[in-house]
Amino acid sequence: MQYRRLGRSGLQVSELSLGSWVTYHNQVDTAAARELLAAAKGAGMNFFDNAEAYAKGMSEVVMGDALRALEWPRLSYIVSTKFYWGLDRDAQPVNHRDTLNRKYLMQAIDGSLRRMGLDFIDLVYCHRPDPNTPIEETVWAMSDMIRQGKALYWGTSEWSAADIRAAWDIAERHHLHKPVMEQPQYNLFHRRRVEQEYARLYDDIGLGLTTWSPLAGGLVSGKYRGGVPPDSRGALGGIGAFVKDLTDAAKNAAVAQLEPIAAELGCTLPQLAIAWAARNPRVSTVITGASRRAQLEENLGAVALIARLTPTLVQQIEAVTAPLAG
Repeated sequence: MQYRRLGRSGLQVSELSLGSWVTYHNQVDTAAARELLAAAKGAGMNFFDNAEAYAKGMSEVVMGDALRALEWPRLSYIVSTKFYWGLDRDAQPVNHRDTLNRKYLMQAIDGSLRRMGLDFIDLVYCHRPDPNTPIEETVWAMSDMIRQGKALYWGTSEWSAADIRAAWDIAERHHLHKPVMEQPQYNLFHRRRVEQEYARLYDDIGLGLTTWSPLAGGLVSGKYRGGVPPDSRGALGGIGAFVKDLTDAAKNAAVAQLEPIAAELGCTLPQLAIAWAARNPRVSTVITGASRRAQLEENLGAVALIARLTPTLVQQIEAVTAPLAG
């Protein structure tokens, strides 16, 4: 496992990391989370991603309980959470859902700290942009989290390049803590934002990336060609927006064309897709998901593959997928 700086910061994150979306609490209990986290860290992963909204806060509880059971030194791992949707969109009062206002953010960090049983969270993200709150208000609140010692770095997730730059400029002007990282979707079928929209931000402000969904929600695994298997992530609640893509005939046909390339390399399709995302030097870490140890170990096999993706192989991969990518 190699380690990369998170943007222009001094923090180093493992090139592959482990996320909890969909799986923790829904598929993975505390005992299973403890096993997965231990195996991931044993393989060199040091970053574990979470969010307040995952399983309505229970994902943070499961991860926090597992971390306490593992008794790792706090210096040895990096944990994140994300704020925007609130714990329960239907039940939360108006100022505590779909927002990045100061009232919500300053209470949300306290809730995450309680659920995870931590004194501070390493990385905190604004999970989506909020057009109804001035960016300046959000920047001040996020900077204050860091000033108060409740978080160490802050960033954004699925923000436009213009909004990220606006937030950075506000922080620069007022001598506040600047956004360090962005968490965008990045995979063979979702590329434009990382490769084009953010292009100037990497050098201009030192933006780091902690990318998610390297398998395009599971599409690249090839298991959705015949529909949505009942035991798959696609059958779980909470990712309904992905189901149409998962069963897209053209994209599934493109995945089938990747099989000879994977066979030539002696790897699986998920390993190929993860290695492809990680080979981008702008990516600080690729967040992977797993509900079973076997899945985690398969994903970890991508580490050895990254250096083997020659320009010729990358060209072959992209010739198949780029025409369908957004």
